[in-house]
Amino acid sequence: MKKIIYLFALCAFVLSAEAQLNPAISSWLQNTTETGTYYVNGNSTAIDNGILYNCQKVEYSAEFVYVTATGIPAYPTGPFNDGNPSQATNQNGIYKIPLNPIKNEGTPIATTGGNIGLFINGVALFDYRDGVAWNPNTNALCGGPGNPPCPGGPAAKQDWNRDAIPAERAGFDCSKAHPAMGNYHHHQNPSAFKLDKEVVSEICNLYDADGLYAIDEEKHSPLIGFAYDGFPIYGAYGYKNADGTGGITRIKSGYSLRDITKRTTHADGSTVSNGPDVNATYFLGYFREDYEFISHPDEPDYLDEHNGRFCVTPEYPEGTYAYFATVDENWNSTYPYVVGPTFYGVSTNRKVTSIAEQTTVYTTETTSVSDDYFEKLNLTVFPNPSTDLLAVQVNELVGNQIKIELLDLSGKLLNSKVINSGSTISYFDTQTLYGGVYLVKLSTDKYSTTRKVILVKE
Repeated sequence: MKKIIYLFALCAFVLSAEAQLNPAISSWLQNTTETGTYYVNGNSTAIDNGILYNCQKVEYSAEFVYVTATGIPAYPTGPFNDGNPSQATNQNGIYKIPLNPIKNEGTPIATTGGNIGLFINGVALFDYRDGVAWNPNTNALCGGPGNPPCPGGPAAKQDWNRDAIPAERAGFDCSKAHPAMGNYHHHQNPSAFKLDKEVVSEICNLYDADGLYAIDEEKHSPLIGFAYDGFPIYGAYGYKNADGTGGITRIKSGYSLRDITKRTTHADGSTVSNGPDVNATYFLGYFREDYEFISHPDEPDYLDEHNGRFCVTPEYPEGTYAYFATVDENWNSTYPYVVGPTFYGVSTNRKVTSIAEQTTVYTTETTSVSDDYFEKLNLTVFPNPSTDLLAVQVNELVGNQIKIELLDLSGKLLNSKVINSGSTISYFDTQTLYGGVYLVKLSTDKYSTTRKVILVKE
């Protein structure tokens, strides 16, 4: 009898442990069979790159989760219309993320150029910078492609550092990312330009309006990654109050542009070498130092100087410190974009070459979904009526592959596609179909929904 009770207690413990698995273990999008795609300039047909997308393996110990990933997303990469010769390449990465991150009680650690975090699809997060700065000795830009080196070399601290988001916008693909010598990365919220309320780039006009997720202002944004200090990163919307009350609201950056016309001091009043005057070329916001942090102690939906706050989230009902990918009221990215200019926690380089401890491999299973799954995904089939092209867009993070079928009214299958996990859109070419009413069926292993569409032909 005692043995039976002991076995029952052991099973209950195991089930409880599985149910409470750390989100830093269970949130990664895994894939070991499908390969990614990319666009080249002038060709709106995506090309297979032969590289597995998302993450290929997740394993964990008591203290760390190890994520093996190529750095390639499920959504197409490119083109990069600023002359960038790179394409996204396999990063062969193993990333060691702490499961129990801690607040840094000492001097805050500044974010740096290169990887400072990892999105749940294995794609790199960079901070605001692009490696270009102002050289006061020559009164010209330095660093980066096409510019002479900066004084002291690329690792030296410069007084005026360029902000990549406005300066390099022409080189971002539709998903707001680009590669640095093959290392494809986002500096900002990883959703498509075309899905913003105010569209500031025309790159999506010829290429898929795709990304890791799409913003939905009516629900808490998904967990989209982890910073190198181990704390989670969420999208643009969350609970207004840190305790999970107050409804859903856009979570706001505490940084604002300074009221300056001359670049002679930093926001803290320190005297520095002069930068260029504010003008049409070097507009306010061109450099990171054009911003100042303003505390909002009575407004809980504003973030701290690290671009985060301690709060309740769907994955952390007891609360956690979390960063947010901040946007303005038009859903355009706002400084410091995701993390920065310093980390909240203790951060270090998380890319390792091997795993030196015993681990448990986390195997994902298809997440069970309810019959209101598709309603929660906020699916849109457009344009409707349509002529030559029909798109299915998901305004949410897709965790389960969705099968999409185009049917005639008799139920005959005409074409089928999928929206892969970590992607948001798929298309049907309807040029060869007759005008009339058709059905678009979306399904998982268990549930399905159907939408009517009209094709109009002359």
